[in-house]
Amino acid sequence: MTWAPKGEWPVIWLSKDAKLAPGKSIRGGVPICWPWFGPHASEAKFPGHGFARTVPWAVIDTQKLGNGATRLVFRIVQSDVTRAQWPQASELEIHMLIGPTLEIDLVTRNTSTSAITVGDALHTYFEVGDVRQAKVHGLDGCPYIDKVDGGARKQQSGPVSIAGEVDRIYLESSGDCVIDDPVLGRRIRIAKQGSASSVVWNPWIEKAEKMGDLGDNGYLNMLCVESTNADTDVVNIAPGAEHHLWVRYSVEALGGAD
Repeated sequence: MTWAPKGEWPVIWLSKDAKLAPGKSIRGGVPICWPWFGPHASEAKFPGHGFARTVPWAVIDTQKLGNGATRLVFRIVQSDVTRAQWPQASELEIHMLIGPTLEIDLVTRNTSTSAITVGDALHTYFEVGDVRQAKVHGLDGCPYIDKVDGGARKQQSGPVSIAGEVDRIYLESSGDCVIDDPVLGRRIRIAKQGSASSVVWNPWIEKAEKMGDLGDNGYLNMLCVESTNADTDVVNIAPGAEHHLWVRYSVEALGGAD
């Protein structure tokens, strides 16, 4: 999917070479990582980032609101395949409010009689004019895991800039993030709740070429800033309870108030 407020350049990026095929993750949009983030803790054969981004979802509700916005509700379709990888009784829904801003609420319900632990993420691809000039604010001082540097533990100093491959899990980062994009002259604001970590990712040149679905120089025009519960920041959900990972994406002219 992609999304743009009226009169704006697209905010959610979708590769021109994205492969829209059953069982395949889509290069762009907002892939859903669930019920784990990254590799499975014990089963190497299970898909990275879980199965939610590659299985069917059912439309549960659609509403056109009086202010012109649209509300959509989807629920993951469970199958023998998903139950083999995740036998815990649970439901996963995504609630979207589409209008001048984009709100996404990923809802995990524990319908079992025992607690469950999940990792999840909204793996959002944001469109930028030139990733080399973009900066991500809101992560200053956060500890992070640098996956490009063998999982080394580091600490962020100042805004995040992109000058090569970046794959970082920022821990203790429950606050909002902002992407400043001087090329498109705008600021993308990422408000979130229910997320204790953030991921910043760009594959850069060599890895992008190996992917085959990023498009020519596609890495220059995308930047993933993901609202996550990853690594040690997993979520424990009591029986009968639910967890919400909620985000709101908005756009303003660069130079507006922080």
